[in-house]
Amino acid sequence: MTEEQLRIAESKRLVRGDKTYSTPIEVTLDVIGGKWKAVLAYHIIQGPQRFSELKRLVPGITEKMLTQQLRELERDGVVSRTVFAEVPPRVEYRITEHGASLQPVLAAMCSWGREHWQQSAASTND
Repeated sequence: MTEEQLRIAESKRLVRGDKTYSTPIEVTLDVIGGKWKAVLAYHIIQGPQRFSELKRLVPGITEKMLTQQLRELERDGVVSRTVFAEVPPRVEYRITEHGASLQPVLAAMCSWGREHWQQSAASTND
């Protein structure tokens, strides 16, 4: 990005409801930022997931935090939640069409993370 483009981008504020963003990156981080949301979206984008499957796939997340993060992803239109009328009740999370548009972002994050990990491993072996 050129200096001129950066100045133009910085001068535009994004306002939605009671939130004001300085850059589109802030919007993205608001939706998938934090420790868990991108990880959950990564797993759900692979295919529909049940709550218990997500709990198993994301060790370290508490049930309370998992519930909260899934609700936020649902609120932001990234995932949809389906409750099946069964005993015991079954809940399934699917990526929405809008959420599927995160696939290149998550792929880029995976690629960068892999490269960073390899670079870090190589530099500690020097």
